[in-house]
Formats: sequence, C-alpha cells, structure tokens
Amino acid sequence: MLLDVPLAPRTTLGVGGPAARYIEARTEEAVHETLAWARSQRLDVTVLGGGSNVLVADRGVDGLVLRVAVSGVNHAMEGDRVTLTAGAGESWDALVAMTVEQGWAGLECLSGIPGDVGAAPIQNIGAYGQEAGDVITFVYGIDRRSGATVGIDRLGCRFGYRDSVFKRRASGRFVIVGVTFSLQRGGSAAVRYAELDRHLRDTGAPPSPSLAEVRKAVLELRRRKSMLVEAGDENARSAGSFFVNPTLDEAAFAEARARIEAANVLEPGENLPQFVAGPGRVKLPAAWLIERAGFKKGAGDGPVGLSTRHALAIVNRGGATAEDILRFARRIRDGVLARFGVRLVPEPVMLGFRPEEVEDLVGHPTT
Repeated sequence: MLLDVPLAPRTTLGVGGPAARYIEARTEEAVHETLAWARSQRLDVTVLGGGSNVLVADRGVDGLVLRVAVSGVNHAMEGDRVTLTAGAGESWDALVAMTVEQGWAGLECLSGIPGDVGAAPIQNIGAYGQEAGDVITFVYGIDRRSGATVGIDRLGCRFGYRDSVFKRRASGRFVIVGVTFSLQRGGSAAVRYAELDRHLRDTGAPPSPSLAEVRKAVLELRRRKSMLVEAGDENARSAGSFFVNPTLDEAAFAEARARIEAANVLEPGENLPQFVAGPGRVKLPAAWLIERAGFKKGAGDGPVGLSTRHALAIVNRGGATAEDILRFARRIRDGVLARFGVRLVPEPVMLGFRPEEVEDLVGHPTT
C-alpha cells in the first residue's frame, strides 16, 4: 500500500489531489484481499480504472483508492460465436484491436475509446452506432456486501444509453473484475452511423467494409475530434465527452424544439439533429446544443475550455483545478438550459467530492 499518491497523473484530465491510501490489485484474489482488509479497517474504498472518465476533487480522495488492474484474456468458440472474457484491467482499445485482427465482429466501432475493460459496462460505452451492452453477456464483480464474486447477466445489467445498473441501483456495490462478450466470427462490420458511413464512402471503402477498415475509419474520425489520447495534442487533457447526449420524452422534446426554433439558431435549410432513443424518446446531440447556445469550439475560461475540435470535450489547458472544471461545466450547463430548456448531465464519475458539492450538476449522489 502506498500513501498520498498523486491521482492527477493517473487521469486523462490531469487534475485532482492525492489518494490517502492507494493499492493496485492485479488479480481477482488481490481485489478480494484488499476489500476484506478495507472492511476490517472501516475504510471507504474508491475504485479507479484507467482514469479516462473521472474527475478527482482537488482535496483528493480519503480512505483507500483501489486500482483494479486484473489482467487476462481468453476465448471459446461455438460455431460462428466467440465467447470472449477479459480482465477488468485490460486496455479497452487493445482488446478491440485484437477482436478486429481476429475477425470477430461486435466491438469495431468502439475503437479508440480510452480506459479499461472494467469501465465498459458501467458507462455502457458507445460510439458510432455500437454500444458495449449490445454484446456483453456477463459482468463479474465482487459484491462488497457479501464479499463473493458474482456474475450478472445482460438483463441484470439493465443497460441503457450511457447507463447501467452499476451507475444507478447498484452504484458502488460491485467491484468489476471481468467482462464476457459474445462476438460473431466472420461477422459484418456495423456501419449504422451516418457520419461513419459518409467517411467510409468518401475514402473509397467498399460497400461492405471489413472490420479493419471500419476500425481505421473510426480512429481517424476520433483523431479529427481529438477524441484519442495522443501526446502533443493540445486537447488531450480531457475526459472525452463531458456531457451525455440528452434523451427527452415527447413533451420535453416538443418544448425544446419550439425553443430552438424561436431562438433562430438553425442554419438555412438545416433540420434539427435528432435520433430515436427508444419508444417515445428522442436524443439530441449535446455538442450541437452547446455550440448553438453560444459556446464555440475553443471557447474557454483561463486554464479550462472546450476542445478546439469538439464542443463536447472540456479540456484542461494546463494548470486547471477540479473546481475550475466544475465551474466551467456549470457555465455550459446553465447556458444550454437557459437557451433551450434542456439540462445537460456530466458523464465523468466524480471522485472525492461530497454529494452536496456536485449534486446540482450530476443530479444524484456520487461515489
């Protein structure tokens, strides 16, 4: 165990204070032992993965920060189905790259997303028409109440848009140690997203592109938006998409559409961008709302600003604090709410904050 370990270098935003106590557990057994020890010491445990979707408080995190680094990848085949299980500490993009190389369809559009495998089911990560929850069959976690390892099937995960049981009803209960996916050997690549389809056609890809061609296209699109963590990129210190695309019921959508039309922010001939998000629900692109509310790419406030390439990413330009990030996020949230009546909710997990410090922003208590 290490004491007073800086957490800012362990996150992609690069802000926040230290962990009072820090342990990196590389095996499931080590996770069990760490949790048992923390219970005996009556210490709160905060789980940290790859650090790509978190904001750490400036004071740091009390208790114990547990870095889950469980490794290992194995698979089994039955017909054209591949059952793939990966440890929670495996690199997400490395896993996706391996599946593409092997010709196993199901994760190709999720290329380039930073972080670890264990975070995938919590956020139900998604991009370009695919979601992790589409192919996750089981999530294995250690129940903090009983200390036992349990397997939770897809139905029990209650996947939704950027949502799962691990964010809501079971928030903080399970420490995820592994995830199983069901992929299709020799399956076709998923090209469901208009932007991805256009890019493939513009670059001369065949009508039925390969998994490798789709992965290459996704990486290029993410690179153009600075949504890859790459050295030398001025926008690299971010948590990716800071806000979730809002999903509205029919009444709320009708009100938002009326306010958008009244604000006269649609370009000549432009239609309001919208996507079906389930029965009676519509999803609006948060980046579009942010820009039309007056926050252009690159807009900022001192050490914090929007990415110069994507209005959905809040960037630490250097020397920012967590409080700077929150202040700027509230400014964006309030601007969109005042203009269009749509409330944006942050996607990153808030670590080390007291509930009352961020409840107005996240809408519910945090871990």
